[in-house]
Amino acid sequence: MTDDLAPLLSVKNLQKTYVDKRGQRLYAVQDVSFDLAPGEVLGIVGESGCGKTTLGRALMRLVEPTGGTVEFEGEDFLEKRGAALKRARRDMQMVFQDPFGALNPRHKVGAIVGEPLVVHGDPVGPDRVAALLHLVGLPADVADRFPHEFSGGQRQRIAIARALALKPKLIIADEPVSALDVSIQSQILNLIGDLKDRLGLAMLFISHDLSVIRHVSDRIAVMYFGRIVEIGPANRVFDDPGHPYTQALMAAIPAAPGTADTTGVDTETIVAGEVPDPAAPPKGCAFYARCPIREDRCQAAVPALVENTDGLAVACVHFS
Repeated sequence: MTDDLAPLLSVKNLQKTYVDKRGQRLYAVQDVSFDLAPGEVLGIVGESGCGKTTLGRALMRLVEPTGGTVEFEGEDFLEKRGAALKRARRDMQMVFQDPFGALNPRHKVGAIVGEPLVVHGDPVGPDRVAALLHLVGLPADVADRFPHEFSGGQRQRIAIARALALKPKLIIADEPVSALDVSIQSQILNLIGDLKDRLGLAMLFISHDLSVIRHVSDRIAVMYFGRIVEIGPANRVFDDPGHPYTQALMAAIPAAPGTADTTGVDTETIVAGEVPDPAAPPKGCAFYARCPIREDRCQAAVPALVENTDGLAVACVHFS
């Protein structure tokens, strides 16, 4: 986070657990803490099941956290109820992975894009809708068409236009390009980057794809088994990672001489072994069974995130 800016979003020790049909507690998000500055993009990366999507949904209170605090613009977001929560949500919007599933197929695009304005009692009309569509690179006449008439990339542009309707300060984007063809992904990523710069948006950008994360992020947080195990400036995390898990991810990146090309690399297939059972957390470091440098002391306690002098924080007893 930029030192001279107060955080827009401050998350401390956030937790989300579920109880399954057998009464077992499932630990989805565990003690996650980070700050997000105005206009900053924090990328969240990790394997399926690491808790990154649950984290995004908990921050929006689409699922209620079971512990910790979330402050937005210095106010306790988790304590808000009713009208106060509705007002706070104006400034926090979400873009989902599946652009078709996120759009009501029975409504025309104009109604979809203008829906947040209607919900919050703001003026809405064809000019406002046209301006939002123009912002994401779509002509005004698409307002009279239905979602099924568009490609996946166009539908995601529509979803982004809807998310921008209330002029939010924070966008939480959960795998917003993973359902799109590779040729379209770069267009949407460029659009997101342009909107971030033009509108001063802060973003929490969730993805399993390392190329996507590096393309959009100012800082990167690496999640494993519900916890952040590494967080720091994007270039620092990619070029000199401190956690063995992050090192394994980065070591698998194919790079031509003089480049750092991450195209096609994701976190779903490149680390051997299995993630622990969320109903039975292991003692100490959750990465222990898969770690090439494990020692007995790694099982003594869950490693704390320790920050060094260049802003990188790593949860590993070997990091200094």
